[in-house]
Amino acid sequence: MLEAPAKPRKRGHPGAGRRRMVSHPKGRQVDPGALAEIQELLGDRPRRRDLLIEHLHLIQDSYHCLSAAHLAALAHEMRLALAEVYEVASFYAHFDIVKEDESPPPALTVRVCDSLTCEMMGAGRLMKELSQAFDGAVRVVRAPCMGRCDTAPVAEVGHYHVDGATTSGVREAVEEGRTEPAIPAYVSFDDYLEGGGYRLLKDCCSGKRAIEEVIVAMEASGLKGLGGAGFPAGRKWRFVLKEPKPRLVAINADEGEPGTFKDRHYMETDPHRMLEGTLIAARAVEAEEIYIYLRDEYPGIRHVLAAEIAKVEAAGLWPRGAIHLRRGAGAYICGEESAMLESIEGKRGLPRHRPPYVAQVGLFGRPTLVQNVETVFWIRDIVEKGADWFAGQGRNGCKGFRSFSVSGRVKEPGVKLAPAGITAAELIEEYSGGMADGHRFKGYLPGGASGGVLPAAMADIPLDFGTLEEHGCFIGSAGVVVVSDRDNMRAVALNLMRFFEDESCGQCTPCRVGTEKAVKLMQRPVWDEALLGELSQAMADASICGLGQAAPNPLKMVLKHFPEDLTRSQHG
Repeated sequence: MLEAPAKPRKRGHPGAGRRRMVSHPKGRQVDPGALAEIQELLGDRPRRRDLLIEHLHLIQDSYHCLSAAHLAALAHEMRLALAEVYEVASFYAHFDIVKEDESPPPALTVRVCDSLTCEMMGAGRLMKELSQAFDGAVRVVRAPCMGRCDTAPVAEVGHYHVDGATTSGVREAVEEGRTEPAIPAYVSFDDYLEGGGYRLLKDCCSGKRAIEEVIVAMEASGLKGLGGAGFPAGRKWRFVLKEPKPRLVAINADEGEPGTFKDRHYMETDPHRMLEGTLIAARAVEAEEIYIYLRDEYPGIRHVLAAEIAKVEAAGLWPRGAIHLRRGAGAYICGEESAMLESIEGKRGLPRHRPPYVAQVGLFGRPTLVQNVETVFWIRDIVEKGADWFAGQGRNGCKGFRSFSVSGRVKEPGVKLAPAGITAAELIEEYSGGMADGHRFKGYLPGGASGGVLPAAMADIPLDFGTLEEHGCFIGSAGVVVVSDRDNMRAVALNLMRFFEDESCGQCTPCRVGTEKAVKLMQRPVWDEALLGELSQAMADASICGLGQAAPNPLKMVLKHFPEDLTRSQHG
């Protein structure tokens, strides 16, 4: 049995044994010891409302939890109501709130990914074995997709990811104290400059390259938003340009869609290509400041981006304004652009009603260009090599490249840069080494958890925006999960619906209640197809955002294409 890891210097319930309480102007009492700890922790950082989530991370990282005393002290220090602080802290999965009468959690937490691919690869068994192995000395909890589906199953020890996780491998990481993120090898700032990096940006800023020329190239290339929505990038730039100044740019690096990990790949390997594309886009729409919203499951990338952004700013490559790196806190809904903006503002990630659209009234009420990581990654190549080069890469009448995140029952999972319009069958055979040994192709998810499920008999459909909708599916962010004859599609659909139930922000009834009700109905031995169909329609028609609208897709596709699995055991 493992002993509990050594406790850090700052632990336990702050404020215990303190004598005098500080009165808040609104009548609330604040523990003076906790207040002193918060003041020391924040230092000279601004106390602005939009930094609330960043400050909560500071407390969580230092104390491994958020105590009631610290929350009250933070509210006092930021001149916010305690309810405002608590509602934000309780919204995000990565914040552990400890009440006054509760004991703090163990100093170390091991998270086991329970997304579809990890479940297929044995995450459920791993979770049970780890819980028994640590016996409370280390906290073991389930966690949603960590964006590492190509190395499933995955566990996270503190902030250190264990790929291809086994019980012995996780125990070894704990015993050796490996809790900090591994920093990936990547193209450095100097190496990027040597390869011609930032030359295009300098030309755009100096006037040597006309901005109109860049926008025209974007439009001619056919590049679309590659986060899932597929809106033409060049057209979006023109929409933002029509709005009054000041304008902002927000980069969505919160790829929480189960089965998707392409953005992680590009940020880990060539971060400056993404940064240069971001700066060119910001120059094109004459934005003043830039915000990069990075999912908290990518701690290694956070270290990389923080260091490399500092080098970009020190080199004077972006004199217009600041480049802000903001940290998510474990909320899939924040991949929706307006929910992401709410989170950047230090609030709960609740999607906004539209209109107005974020291009008109976005971050802090200003016109905002929101782009996905992969979208801006392609900007330099498109302008330097020409729009025709990019547009000429597709198959079956489609334009450009797509970065497919392939996982599941294939021999060679990973990010596959392939022509847009390639079929699932071609993607498996040409780019993924074929099916894994002993597995027969049964079906696939063309667009992650929300994109639906199709049988192997329909693996000849071109994969791109607009090609799958007539079949009840969509490509989204191109997370392709391959399932085999050893997988039960009933269990697949239930895993995905549980994810949506957990990740619903709760703002609208159709999604909040619908996902929960669907899980309960899908757990029954016999599915009530009529009731599930009616529930799915209500969710699709009435939910505020894409989460609730798309949540029924896997359920509907399994009912339609895999009825034989509904009579099998859930774990069969």
